[in-house]
Amino acid sequence: MMKALTPNDQLFLWLERRNQPMHVGGLILLKPPKTEKASDYVARVVAGMREHTQPVAPFNQRLVSRLGMWFWTEDEDFDLEAHFIHMSLPKPGRIRELLELVSKLHANMMDRAKPLWEAYVIDGLEDGRVAFYMKVHHALVDGVACMKMLQRSMAENAEIMDLPPFWANGNLRPHGTQGNRSASTENLLTAARQALQGATSQLGSLPKVLKEVGRSLWQTSVADPDFVSVIQAPRSVLNRRITASRRFAAQSWSMERIKACAEGLSMTLNDVVLAMCGSALRAYLSELNALPARPLVAMVPVSLRKDDSATGNHVALLLANLGTDTEDPVERIEKIARSVNHSKERFANMTQTEIMNYVATMMGISGVNLLTGIAPKLQAFNIVISNVPGPKHTLYYNGAEVDGVYPVSIVLDGHALNITLNSYNGKLEFGLIACRRTMPSMQRLLHFLEQGLVELEVAAGIPSRVPQPVGRQQAA
Repeated sequence: MMKALTPNDQLFLWLERRNQPMHVGGLILLKPPKTEKASDYVARVVAGMREHTQPVAPFNQRLVSRLGMWFWTEDEDFDLEAHFIHMSLPKPGRIRELLELVSKLHANMMDRAKPLWEAYVIDGLEDGRVAFYMKVHHALVDGVACMKMLQRSMAENAEIMDLPPFWANGNLRPHGTQGNRSASTENLLTAARQALQGATSQLGSLPKVLKEVGRSLWQTSVADPDFVSVIQAPRSVLNRRITASRRFAAQSWSMERIKACAEGLSMTLNDVVLAMCGSALRAYLSELNALPARPLVAMVPVSLRKDDSATGNHVALLLANLGTDTEDPVERIEKIARSVNHSKERFANMTQTEIMNYVATMMGISGVNLLTGIAPKLQAFNIVISNVPGPKHTLYYNGAEVDGVYPVSIVLDGHALNITLNSYNGKLEFGLIACRRTMPSMQRLLHFLEQGLVELEVAAGIPSRVPQPVGRQQAA
C-alpha cells in the first residue's frame, strides 16, 4: 500500500541538494563486554546483523512519485548490502579519525531509488570501543522519532542477547501501519481523501492563525523587547552559502552540572543549554572578529508528538534571542528565558494545527529563501539548536554497554551550523555539524561551550572546580 508523505515531509525532499543532504543521524559508542575481545564482539554482532535481510516498515519503504506527489511504497528488491556496511579505522584509531569518518559519511546523499537509511559498524578504535553510525532521511523520521528508535532497539541489561538491528525490529513499526492490501487506484483515492481532510483542518485553523500573525506584527511594530520577530536575525558568518563538505564534533556534559546552574539561577535546563550556546557563539565569532552588533537568533524545534509513532515529523519552531550582544552571562540567560517564554505562552493558547500553520506563516520568508535563495539578507534565524529527550538509564546492545549517543543533524544554505543534543544516562550529549569551509575551526566551539557553562556556575554561586568530562569528551 502506498502512503502519501505529509506536506512537512515532502518539504525535506524539495530542499535536498548535493550541498545539503536532508538526513539526520546518530553516532553510538559501545563498550564491548569485558569477557569478550572487541574483535570477537564485532564479528559476532556484524554476522548477526547480516542475517536480518528483510527490514520491517518503515525501513522497507522507498519513494515513488504519482501525480506530482511523493509516496512511500515497499521496496520489493531490497538489498541489505546497499544499506549496512562494516568498516575499520586505520591505526591508531583515535576519536579524531572516527569523527572525521562520520563527517564524510554524513556528507553523502542517499539514493532515492532505495529505502533512505544507512548503518555502519566501525571498529579499530584504540580504546577498544566500537562505533555504530546510522543516518535516516528526515522525510522518514524526525529527531524525536529517531531517539525512540534507539531506545526500542536496545536493552536495559547486558544479559539480553540476539537483539535484532533497528531495521528488523518489529517493535519500531509505526502505529497504524497496514500490510499491502490495496490496489494503486484505491491508494490514490485514500491519499486524496486524507488530503481533503487535512485541508478542512487547515481552513478551520485560519481565523486563530491570522489573529496570532496580526498580534505578532503589532508586537514587532511596538518593539516588544521579549518578542523575537522573523526579520531581526543579523547577518553573520553562520549564514553564508555552504558546500557539500562537513565537520562533525561531539562532547558530553554532566546533567548534574547543568541542572545545578538552572536551580541556582531559577531557570530551566533548556535556558542553560541555550545560554551555553549563546556564550560559545559570542566567543567563537569574537575570535574571528565577526560578532554582529545585534544578538543572534536561534530556531528551537519543539516536539508536538503526542504518541509513540515512529515516522513523520511533528515539530513546531520557536525563536530565541541568544543574547550574544551582552558579555554578562546572567543578563544573557535572562534575555533567552524571556524570549522563549514569550513563544511558549503564545503556543499554549493554540491547537497543534494552529501552531504548525502559524509557524509556517511566520517562517515564510526563511522558507522561500531555503527553496529559492532569492532574498538571502532576510532571514528568521541564524542557527538551529535542538534538544531531544533520551533514555535516563544505561542501555546495552547484545552485551555491550552504550557509552555515548551523539546526534548528527542537518546544515543548510544560509545556516552553516547546527547544534543538536540529547540526554542519555545523566549526560547531555552535544553533536555539532557544520559546513567545513564556511565554519573554520568549528571544533573550537566545544571549548567555548565549556567556558559558557563555567560562567553560569560562577554566576549561580556554585563552588569552582576543575571540570571533569563524563566518560570521554570527544572532539573532531
